[in-house]
Amino acid sequence: MLFFKAKSAVLILSAATAATASVDDTASTCNTQRFLTVSTSNGPVIGHAASNSDCVIEYLGIPFAQPPVGDLRFAPPAKITSKSSYEATNYGADCPLTPSKPVAYPGFTPQAQQIVNYFASAAGTPQSEDCLTLNIWSKATQNSLKATKPVLVFFYGGRFTIGNTDSPFYTGKYFADAEDIVVVTVNYRLNIFGFPGAPGSTQNLGLRDQRAAVEWVRDNIKQFGGDPNRITISGQSAGGVAVDYWTYAYEKDPIVNGVIAHSGNVFSFPVNAPGVPEKNWDTVVAAVNCASASDVMACMREADWQAIKAAAAGIKPTPSTSVLRSIPAFYPMPDEEIVFSDYVNLTSSGSFAKVPMLLGNNHDEDGYYRIPAYAAGIIPTDAQVASFLLESFTCPVSHQASARRAHGVPAWAYRYMADWNNTRLYPTSGAYHGVDLHMIFGASADVSGLPTTADQRSLTKLMQHAWYSFSNNPSSGLRSIGWPQFNQKTDSLIVLGQNNAPKAQFVHPSIFNSPCPNVTLAGSGTVGSAIAN
Repeated sequence: MLFFKAKSAVLILSAATAATASVDDTASTCNTQRFLTVSTSNGPVIGHAASNSDCVIEYLGIPFAQPPVGDLRFAPPAKITSKSSYEATNYGADCPLTPSKPVAYPGFTPQAQQIVNYFASAAGTPQSEDCLTLNIWSKATQNSLKATKPVLVFFYGGRFTIGNTDSPFYTGKYFADAEDIVVVTVNYRLNIFGFPGAPGSTQNLGLRDQRAAVEWVRDNIKQFGGDPNRITISGQSAGGVAVDYWTYAYEKDPIVNGVIAHSGNVFSFPVNAPGVPEKNWDTVVAAVNCASASDVMACMREADWQAIKAAAAGIKPTPSTSVLRSIPAFYPMPDEEIVFSDYVNLTSSGSFAKVPMLLGNNHDEDGYYRIPAYAAGIIPTDAQVASFLLESFTCPVSHQASARRAHGVPAWAYRYMADWNNTRLYPTSGAYHGVDLHMIFGASADVSGLPTTADQRSLTKLMQHAWYSFSNNPSSGLRSIGWPQFNQKTDSLIVLGQNNAPKAQFVHPSIFNSPCPNVTLAGSGTVGSAIAN
């Protein structure tokens, strides 16, 4: 474990503080009845009380776009035009995906496979092309009545290949209960269905699904108690990449006023080389007998979706510069509209939406990545791990936080280090990829089936309040709880949970990012010098 001296701050939510920071007089204002049926642009949506709280209402599986089937398969998301009453009782189906097979990793803890299954869409939840749905959790408070609650919209990770909201990993009910915030999770199309690579066709459909979801939230969230002018988008891994993509794609009309990127941004992961997406598309076209069709796209839209999914799953990912990180066959590709080919120059010129950002990564991201590598017969060397962590996580976070600062945009950067018994995958898994999400959603006991410790619960409260504070006021909310904006010259990197201590510490970024001026950022192919201001 790394030791260092640091400034620190402990956030203690006493009963009085919680009442002030979170919910005003919940006991006297918890009138859920008036929020059970909500009017939306789709028609009435009927929610129900969440299982953890009499005051939190959850609305599951709300359609935000037309089902992408028939002529809408491989097409941009289309707005819903009809209205009907919707019982928001159950999660919507997962978008078509192919999870990896279980891995008998050495030293797996009893809970490890269940955690991995819930994280990697391998819990056997239903799939369908009709999958463009979102879920909302909101607590009935005075702020609900005034529609002044901040809104956090979350996009799952999974390398744009897997991912789903129907997982206890991403239930928003605990966060919505702990803080007066509206939590939204979104299903978006994946793999070939979201990123087909079809020549001459619209690309990056999964990212366009995300935009459609946020537009729906903007137009309807007031009815759920949320403020449409205070929407923060957040994502982990590929989801973090997606929300960073967003800032460049929608520079003039971001809708959102805050961005949180966990363990991923535009500089974290490489895209496929030109020509590879089209080649992979053609391979699937041939596999489902559409290569000789007079209208290939029409044929592909009539083909069985499960046959398409199976053919796409058979295409191997492309190797990259790291043995721990390959490039999926169907992945975002530069179209110079939603995804760009030169983020280095766009970033240096400030060609992005000037919205505050919270970026971060985990101390031992490799703790998760080692598992699929092992399944492929790869045991990385220490040098390979160190390089991977720098080029995909530490340096991209530092680079983007510095770039935002250089253009006058408030930015914060964190590093998560806690390693709890109930979330451990194997003895040395550490603060692995995705484990910090347990603290934000507060659902680790549901995921692992094991109880949490007092310190784990305290750090969960601290981080939930920080994420709420940022969402509530992205420009200065974190400053109000004592978290400094990122600065290469000061103790400004926020370290969370070192030695499982339930507190934030503030350290000089160079403790971790000093090699970055000589590190090639994985998502750019360019040596990334950290901007020194």
